Amino acid sequence: MDDSEPFTVDTVLAPVDGSEESATAVEYAVAVADRYDASVHALFVLGRGVVQGMNAGAVDEDDVATDTQGFFDDVTRIADEADVPITTSVDDGFSPTRKTRHPGNVVLDTADAIDADFIVLPREPVADTASAEVLEQVAEYVLSYASQPVLSV
Repeated sequence: MDDSEPFTVDTVLAPVDGSEESATAVEYAVAVADRYDASVHALFVLGRGVVQGMNAGAVDEDDVATDTQGFFDDVTRIADEADVPITTSVDDGFSPTRKTRHPGNVVLDTADAIDADFIVLPREPVADTASAEVLEQVAEYVLSYASQPVLSV
């Protein structure tokens, strides 16, 4: 980026996982989008346990869809209050057949696919990796490999 060119943002990607931290990240994403007259795309990344449970039939897909939609309803309310356009999508953060598929790659691939200019994602200190939320585990990866500016909150 040339110093003489103004910084512009058209699309802010906000990866979410249903956690309180990811809801806070959406608030920041909406604030960035509002500042730059941009839109927000909220990507719900499904965790390993949910994906494995659905594949095994132990987790009801309708329940996951209902929970995800409820979270998106809250996210949409946040964007609507700021008059910021928002789109949403859901993707599996893990694959039982592709070892290279993990939440970090899903976030970066989505950022490229939607031509995101900025990424806002949650990051809390991870004391116990086993109980950490999906996106807490990938913040460092996204920060290291994203070609877009990243705000980790």
